[in-house]
Amino acid sequence: MSTQEIVSTNKGQDLSTSMENQYTLWQILGIWFAAGAPMWILGWVTYPALSAGLAPLDAGLLRMKLITVGLVWQFVLSMIILYREEGNIRPSTISRRFWLNHPRSARSGETKKALWWWIIPLCLLAAALEFGLRSTLVDVWTGIFPFFAEPAGYDFSVMLTPEMRVQLVGAWGMLALFSVSALFNTFLGEEFLFRGVLLPKMEGVFGKWDWVANGVMFSFYHLHQPWGILATLPADLILAFSGRRFRSNWFPIIIHSGQSVFFLVLILGLVLGLA
Repeated sequence: MSTQEIVSTNKGQDLSTSMENQYTLWQILGIWFAAGAPMWILGWVTYPALSAGLAPLDAGLLRMKLITVGLVWQFVLSMIILYREEGNIRPSTISRRFWLNHPRSARSGETKKALWWWIIPLCLLAAALEFGLRSTLVDVWTGIFPFFAEPAGYDFSVMLTPEMRVQLVGAWGMLALFSVSALFNTFLGEEFLFRGVLLPKMEGVFGKWDWVANGVMFSFYHLHQPWGILATLPADLILAFSGRRFRSNWFPIIIHSGQSVFFLVLILGLVLGLA
């Protein structure tokens, strides 16, 4: 048998093994619910109960803390699932199972570092869709479903008013809180769970459209802030597509983290009194 035939055979065996270990629809929905339910409870039950009577800044910080708790849970859930499936949570296992590797060619399956250049146009496209369409899509979505409109006290932008900016000068604790929240939001939490745990094992149910299903599920998981479900869908589809297309979840992690870097710089400016 030639080297090429051996490689082809190994790829076929890997694909066969991968397909045998795919999730069922109920497993996919179960993991989706396990990831989302704590966020929904924290957003719609815990936050209203604890924020009554709080000043806008304190209420905003409380909501950020509660959301961070939900994101940390997603990391814990990802590790529990990984351990049950693999028997360990070693870095090498995490890297292999969650596709934390260099991008691979969709045709040959071989690693091609030149594909990293795709991260630039994908980041720009996601940012353009987010900033260019968000307002319009929010209006369309809440026009169709008015009960999804953002209630008073839920908008983080209230923390950026001139009055609040004065209070944020020197607030290093808020910067630390946001940094932790961002780490679990766009890396260890949402991306580990949706692109690391779920995406590699959704093909058995959804076939070549697994990335579409993943992006839609990710959008609707955001029921803790439902006014933005439609607005984030285009970017969410890019996250899922990039992970599937290049068989590397560093792509959605980097693209998703763009917003975190933007707000981190903004908050740092507020804390330093520069913004």
